[in-house]
Amino acid sequence: MEAIQSLFLGILQGLTEFLPVSSSGHLVIAQWILGFDLGEGILFEVSVHFATMFAILIFYKNEVKALAIGAVSANHDSLCYIGKLIIGTLPAVAVALLAKSWIEQQFELPGVTGLCLLVTGGIVWSTRYTIKKGIRLEPTYLEAFLIGCAQAIAIMPGISRSGSTVGVALALGLSPMAAAKFSFLLGVIAITGAGILLLPELTTVSGLLVQNIVLGVGSALISGLIALWLFVWLLQKQRFHLFAWYAWAVGITTLIAVFIAK
Repeated sequence: MEAIQSLFLGILQGLTEFLPVSSSGHLVIAQWILGFDLGEGILFEVSVHFATMFAILIFYKNEVKALAIGAVSANHDSLCYIGKLIIGTLPAVAVALLAKSWIEQQFELPGVTGLCLLVTGGIVWSTRYTIKKGIRLEPTYLEAFLIGCAQAIAIMPGISRSGSTVGVALALGLSPMAAAKFSFLLGVIAITGAGILLLPELTTVSGLLVQNIVLGVGSALISGLIALWLFVWLLQKQRFHLFAWYAWAVGITTLIAVFIAK
């Protein structure tokens, strides 16, 4: 993998991670169409996901700090919120452990990504009808689990993690900002867990790949911060659902390209 490829994919990851268009789906499509060879593809993807995780921590630094202080001081509200984040993480953990090999195979099938993008479009479009109704500031424990189920499904390439979790949270009655906060803090745990699972693979990584990963991580962090700000702004302006058209267009185009390539 060339340095320019790492830079491009890092920017692509950062821009699409927080917008409801599936960053993993875009990485799969870009690698397939442009012929990028990532070598340790899953490792590179998790690395740039780590970069966007740090973008979340930076963007929500005040909320993260408050939760950390609350946890240390045994604040009831903070402990409850953290508990809901943990419960929301369990479905993704179960799917990752039970179906890891099968999921990795899906990243080699651009047709699957195309179909999943169509699903993402449907989820995102549904927010047009739910975004104005939400008023609550955090989910119940059961709702946290349901949002976590949406995150587990989003392990598939083409299913947007931010789109599906925020979509479900809005449908359950959370306010747009509360839905975004829970979704992204939930993502911090999921991304960290995925990275830990792949730590043993670091011993087989070449020096050149490390350099490329550093380039990808840096570009993903910067572009991720920009995309995160844009995501929240779109929620506030109630324009979130418009990304459904983009997801549908990319999904259909991908399926057509896959059909022609056969």
